[in-house]
Order: sequence, then C-alpha cells, then structure tokens
Amino acid sequence: MIAIHVKKRLGAFDLDAGFEAPPGVIALFGKSGSGKTSLINAVAGLLRPEAGRIEVDGAVLFDGAARIDIPVHRRRVGYVFQDARLFPHMSVAKNLAYGGRHDRDRVIDLLGLDTLLDRRPAALSGGERQRVAIGRALMSDPRLLLMDEPLSALDAERKAEILPWLERLRDEAGLPILYVSHAASEVARLATTVVVMEAGGVRRVGAVAEVLSDPAAVGMIGAQEAGAVVRARIAGLDRIDGLTELALSGGRIVLPGRLGQLGTHLRLRISAQDVILAREKPQGLSALNILPAEVTAVDEGPEGAAVGLLCGTDRLLARVTRRSARALRLEPGQRVWAIVKASAVAPDDVGGAV
Repeated sequence: MIAIHVKKRLGAFDLDAGFEAPPGVIALFGKSGSGKTSLINAVAGLLRPEAGRIEVDGAVLFDGAARIDIPVHRRRVGYVFQDARLFPHMSVAKNLAYGGRHDRDRVIDLLGLDTLLDRRPAALSGGERQRVAIGRALMSDPRLLLMDEPLSALDAERKAEILPWLERLRDEAGLPILYVSHAASEVARLATTVVVMEAGGVRRVGAVAEVLSDPAAVGMIGAQEAGAVVRARIAGLDRIDGLTELALSGGRIVLPGRLGQLGTHLRLRISAQDVILAREKPQGLSALNILPAEVTAVDEGPEGAAVGLLCGTDRLLARVTRRSARALRLEPGQRVWAIVKASAVAPDDVGGAV
C-alpha cells in the first residue's frame, strides 16, 4: 500500500494532498499547475513538506510529527523525468551502469535494450531514450518508480513506440509506479488507480475504469478528456474489410485494423464525445457499433450533460447537450442504445489489459 499526505506552502500555492492506493500504476492526473509534480518531488525527497507522512510498502520516507525525513539517496526511489537526461558522452550500457547494477540482464530484456547498448543518446529516438532512462532508474533497485510526464516531449509516433513497453513494465516489473500525466489517453491505457488533482489537493481516488467513467468527475477531468475504460476480448478478424471484432460484457463492437490474435484481451478508452445515444435501436446507420445500455446517472454542467451508462458490466460515458438530454428524457434506469463509430477509437486508446 502507498499512503501519502503532504502539506507545503509554495508561494501563492498550497499543496495539501493525501491518498492511499494499492500497488500498480497510480496516475496523478490533472491540469497543469494542479500540484502533481510537487507531490512526486516530495515523495522523492526533492521537496520537504511542512507536515504529513509518506509511506511506501511499510517503509516510512517522511513523517513530520515523528521527525522522520529519509535522505534522497536512501529512499530507493527511481525518477524518470520528462526529458531522458542521459549522459551524452556515454553509451547506453554506461548510462545504465551509472544507475546501478541491479538485475541488469532482466532490465535490458524487460525494456528491449539489447540492441542499443553500444549506441550513444544522440543516435537514439525519443522513445528509445526514454526506455534507457527508465532502465537506468530500475538499475538502482527502487521500491517505487516516479514518472513525471515521460511522454509529453514525444510526438505521436514515438508515443506509440514506447507505450507497449510501459504496459510491459506495469505487468511484469512488480513495481509500484507514480505516473504524472494530464493526458487521459495515457492514464486510461496504463493506470490501475487514478488520483485526480486540482489546485494542490486530491479531488478523487479510485480504479481507472470507475473514475474515468463517472459523470460527476467530468468537470475535474475536462470535457475534452472525459471517457470510459472497458475491457474487451478479440473475438473475430475480418481480413477482407480490415476489421477486428471485440467482445465486451454487453455486446460486440468492431474497430479498424488488426489489433492482435484471437482471444487476446485488450483495454479500450472510448471518449465520451464519441458516444451517441438513442431511445430506440437505430436502423440504416453507417455506424457499426450499437450497444444496449442503461442510464446510471445524468450530471448537467455548463458545457452539457454527462451521462453514465451501464453496458453489461462495463461503464460507458456519453456527453450530450442539455437540450438532447431533455429531448431524450434521460434519467437513471432508462434503457437506451449507445452508438460508437468504429473510427472513433484511436490507436493510442487501445492497449493490453492488466
């Protein structure tokens, strides 16, 4: 268990944030200036809180009341920054060795670094540099890995390159990770727990599928970023039309491209803006994905209405105008049809299931 509660006055900014979460990828999610980086700096020992307590898997790193403040070099915390911060004059092998010598072969295998060892950072892509930076942090045998928006400096192609490696790190390393991001697609794909931060405080903590699909959380997450996370299994491959058929708990959908082998389990993010609602099952549409659902909640705000949906055991989220919500007479318990365009789910929104 990871338990963090810190208080710190930072100029005109008050950091007063606390949460508890099980191990996994714990995403600190929120807009710029919400306190995410300040919070992980406190965990790393780079920022000293005025009060609070930081505990990781039974090890107390800071306790203001007990006057415990473990020095940075003894906290066993690995830190991966936005930029890789590798030594340009050293090879990949020497950069890794600088971090330590813990389980070198496993780290190289886990991150696919074996073909990069003799190269220098200038000869690496952005995604490769970040993989080396993660490897260097792992070589120090950390009890916790901190990642501060590690994909923010990468273009879409490089993000697509590194995301599968981050999923592998999540699934195979057995290491808790505090992952800072303001990109909902990254959080939906990687996180097991989401901590929503706003104005220096924690506003919501919970499992990724629960938080991102909650209509009441749309105001904190942002209308453009809101969307649900569902798990699916590849049930069919249409080679003629280039489609993959996915089985969800409440029905089947198709997405473009070949997303894996039959039986593979995936995690999908479905943006709330890409879900259309109907009172009756529509006919004659080009949209291929039409799912039966039940309205669980309707949360109206200045930018429209966020509608929570239950489809089988999966939770979806739709954003409609307040006029549409009134016209459809949306209320909890109502049966509706959720329509999702096959092309609406971006490649970055499809990842391996935990």
